[in-house]
Amino acid sequence: MAWRQAFKRKGYSLLNISGLAIGIASCLLILQYVAREWSYDNFHPKADNIYRLRLDSYQNGRLAYQSATVFPAFAPALKTEMAEVANACRLHDAEMVITNPENNIKFAERKGYYADPAFLEMFGLKLRSGDPAAALSGPDKILLSESMARRYFGRTDVLGRNLVVKDPNVFQTYQVSGVFEDYPANSHLVIDYLVSYRTLGKLVRQIWGDTTNATETSWGWYDFYTYLELHPDADAKQFREKLPAFVDKHINAPRRERGGSNTVNAIGIIPLQDIHLHSNVNQEAEVNGSGWAVSVLFFSALFILLIAWINYINLATARSLERAREVGMRKVLGAGRRQLIGQFLLESFILNLTAFVLALGLVQAALPLFSRLLGQKLSFSLAGNAQFWLIATTVFLAGTLLAGLYPAFVLSGFRPLTVLRGQLKNAAGGMALRKGLIVFQFAASIALIVGTVVVFQQVQYMRGQNIGVDIKQTLVLEGPNTVLDSLYEGLFQPFKADMEQIPGVESITASAYVPGDEIYWTNGVRWMRRDGEESASSTIYTQGIDEEFLDAYGLSLAAGRNFSRERGADERSCLLNETAAALLGFPAPEAALDEQVVRGGDTLTVAGVIRDFHHLGLQKPIEPLIFLFRPDTRGYYSIKVEQAGGSLPATVAAVQKTWNTHFPDDPFRHFFLNEFFDRQYQADLLFGKVFGFFALLAVLVAALGLFGLSSYNVIQRTKEIGIRKVLGASVTGIVGLLSKDFLRLVVVALLVAAPAAWFIMNEWLENFAFRIDIGWWVFPLAGGLALLIAFLTVSVQSVKAALSDPVEALRYE
Repeated sequence: MAWRQAFKRKGYSLLNISGLAIGIASCLLILQYVAREWSYDNFHPKADNIYRLRLDSYQNGRLAYQSATVFPAFAPALKTEMAEVANACRLHDAEMVITNPENNIKFAERKGYYADPAFLEMFGLKLRSGDPAAALSGPDKILLSESMARRYFGRTDVLGRNLVVKDPNVFQTYQVSGVFEDYPANSHLVIDYLVSYRTLGKLVRQIWGDTTNATETSWGWYDFYTYLELHPDADAKQFREKLPAFVDKHINAPRRERGGSNTVNAIGIIPLQDIHLHSNVNQEAEVNGSGWAVSVLFFSALFILLIAWINYINLATARSLERAREVGMRKVLGAGRRQLIGQFLLESFILNLTAFVLALGLVQAALPLFSRLLGQKLSFSLAGNAQFWLIATTVFLAGTLLAGLYPAFVLSGFRPLTVLRGQLKNAAGGMALRKGLIVFQFAASIALIVGTVVVFQQVQYMRGQNIGVDIKQTLVLEGPNTVLDSLYEGLFQPFKADMEQIPGVESITASAYVPGDEIYWTNGVRWMRRDGEESASSTIYTQGIDEEFLDAYGLSLAAGRNFSRERGADERSCLLNETAAALLGFPAPEAALDEQVVRGGDTLTVAGVIRDFHHLGLQKPIEPLIFLFRPDTRGYYSIKVEQAGGSLPATVAAVQKTWNTHFPDDPFRHFFLNEFFDRQYQADLLFGKVFGFFALLAVLVAALGLFGLSSYNVIQRTKEIGIRKVLGASVTGIVGLLSKDFLRLVVVALLVAAPAAWFIMNEWLENFAFRIDIGWWVFPLAGGLALLIAFLTVSVQSVKAALSDPVEALRYE
């Protein structure tokens, strides 16, 4: 009986199943992504007890920066002095060119770290071979992932084999001390290899002549990711409260005693599992996600599902008059209320089950497209996917109960005598509930539309702004890593001369960083005032450039001059951007000219001030920059190229050939700067696309429900429509009569959604240093779009009813 009743009205069932299937499929797709984002770093056995340190630097009483990396001395000091700390480890970036001397296979590697031995135990790294106790102890040892071992050796049984590592100043031979299982992708760290931490100390001594054991004792070199494992019974809140005194003892108090510093440091801790979604500070190991965006998508999934369930409730209760006599007869024949509730819940189960099976097919079909849209590989397998089935089963059971209970109680509550006498009318309470649910549906839809418009506006604003630097037609090469400093100048100048002879190459310039590349090179800089007054030191980001950099990138000077090789003393000069000049206390760019600034231990003369430009995306404020004249810098080579007649591929090929001639030991690594810079906006653009796609689905599901309700409204008012037509009512009048009640509800939904959408999206925009203001027109646009969709949806049935023959309508009863 339940099966027959569920499909007695095929149109009704089709609307319900379609809406539920789209809602469930949308929810499952979004929750697949959300579950992946929430799963980051959950696989670590000790994840609940591991925290990462964060360095906060305050200068002149303001927060100058926050960094994911801290001083190397923190780890041993905290482990020794803090009872809560069970273990500690440090990581330091280990970018290098690695060669297998047996077959000369070489790659420029980026995804590796110098690591303390404690890392293996703390993070539960699974070794396929090697001794965990000895794998990272002592210098010149390297651990490889299984994939990396296959890349260099073709197999994974490579224990004891050697790899040659080429650094600009030293050539090292590292012994493979172990192979570990490929590191999971859902981690805030990407690890292909680990080099023993003592190797870094050895390199620092060899290259810099360090005698202070800086990798263990420095309280000023903040390039070290530091993780703490707290005892299981330790109170993290109490531990945080002890940190200010610890920092004051080791950093701030000694700095005050030395005098001359306006910097105050603090440290914070963040749980390991929160890093991916809730940490976005300087020097993050990888680009992290957005907890805000994931939460918005999660609630969007729930809203779409609620809209689909509301459709079911509205359509089921709208059919109450149609099914009233059935309920009355069943009760007269002895059916109890429990039996009727079971009957209606079984009908809900059948419809939800049918929709659920259809939704699984939709998910299977849409997942590849959704994965491409996200740029992530999401897996879907009906077998062995416990997490998916947990989510799916929860959604299915919740839908069956939540969507089915209310109609079941309403329909089973009819009194037989009232029903069979034909005295049952639509209850005011039921009508009010249906109207309230329609308002909720369209309020959620309008809010999603507003969010989509605002996200795309902000992204287009960032991408369309003049960033003050010319990044078009710029081919960037990553500089050579294997050339000794003493030989570099003799190799670079011939390379540069050959490059300039290539057709299509307009210019070439060398720099430590390029726009879009986060600068890690920082120093305290202060103005050496001529009046002898003490000037405060500020942290400023350092860029090394040659004399062609400004012209190549179209940077203009607010005052002063550019660097020049002809001036032998320019290596004792510097350039500032306007933000740095203002930060150091200069009242105007011209006032900084020929003044001296102290950077670290060097005294430099300001030769010029560059107009501000955006080195990073508009999510971040313009950073204070100091430019040093470094003709031997080799971080990147920026090549301005022409793009005429499809010659770009030929130009790139010629550039690669020239590179291989001059730097045969270094891989050719290149990218186009506009694409590289634009990557900073991809996460926001992706969020906008996903958000917009599911906003469209939400509106579609709401429209399906409205279509069903308007159909039942027309059926219930068939006689009224016939009488009005006989009395002379026009088609337009009847359409307006049948539509106005629904359209009023959409207007109410707009009034409900507007303030909520404004508040939520304004909070999102606060994450951007340069942002749009939400225009008033966004809300009428979203409301007008919702009204149009609602009107078109309702009009389909209204026009059909208005054009029908009134005689047939009056004969109906």
